[in-house]
Amino acid sequence: QVQLVESGGGLVQAGGSLLLSCVASGMPSRINIFGWYRQTPGKQRELVAEITDYENRHYADSVKGRFTISKDNTKNTVYLRMDRLKPDDTAIYYCNVNGYRNFAKYDYWGQGTQVTVSS
Repeated sequence: QVQLVESGGGLVQAGGSLLLSCVASGMPSRINIFGWYRQTPGKQRELVAEITDYENRHYADSVKGRFTISKDNTKNTVYLRMDRLKPDDTAIYYCNVNGYRNFAKYDYWGQGTQVTVSS
């Protein structure tokens, strides 16, 4: 079974930083794309950053230059370093993993961790 466990959320002032972590286990495939998403009440969940096994990275325009996604394969952990945080960054942040196993797409989510940025 796949498990994604996020941690590192909290309350920070605007301009501050947080480091989110996602520990993954039970991946059906060795090749995966990991992503960080965020969601606020009444809004759609949006992708903020993703990273492939080849360490190709993609960022939403709203966080580009402020957030950095990375992973440590030895620890099965993906990180999201968030710098110069803004109140608009306030959301629940979710870890996601997707890939293919026997020609079938899989897609799993963590429980989420709350990030609150005060002005």
